[in-house]
Amino acid sequence: MFERFTKDARAVVKGAVERAEGTRARTVGAEHLLLALLDREGSRASFALAALGVGERKESVRRALEEARRRAGLSRAETDALAGLGIDVREIVARVEETHGVGAMSGDRKDGQGRPGRPGFGKGAKEVLERALRVALARRERHIGDEHILLALTVRPGVPAEVLADHGVTHASLTRVLGGTGEACA
Repeated sequence: MFERFTKDARAVVKGAVERAEGTRARTVGAEHLLLALLDREGSRASFALAALGVGERKESVRRALEEARRRAGLSRAETDALAGLGIDVREIVARVEETHGVGAMSGDRKDGQGRPGRPGFGKGAKEVLERALRVALARRERHIGDEHILLALTVRPGVPAEVLADHGVTHASLTRVLGGTGEACA
């Protein structure tokens, strides 16, 4: 599949690995793919994000992703579901961080321990990349570009899709900006 990736899509994957390494994450996650997309300039995805107003709000997206990492990667929907069971995630995060420091629930390695080398791709990142292929096929395109990765992030439930939607980037809005079919490719 990787041979079908454009130069920009390959740069996003490489950037996601670098982002994961930079935070000493155990695996590359879907959020790392989104962070790498935010770093891109001059690509189809970067133009689409700019057209949807994210260009000047990239820091807001980064902050929202960081807050989710502090909550152990839980989405707002998951946090709300736990609240319905009487579990206050904010309180848990506050207590854990009080004892172990800010970001203790992020899953990042802070002590230098863990497997040496590059982090592997987690389930979420793999699903996004597989879905990017399906998005490209549904759009009858032979290559997988960074725009397909961005579209795939909007249809996979989780923190990246939630953060993008909060910033006005949905599958429908991206499809309008990028043109082409509106199929979501579940």
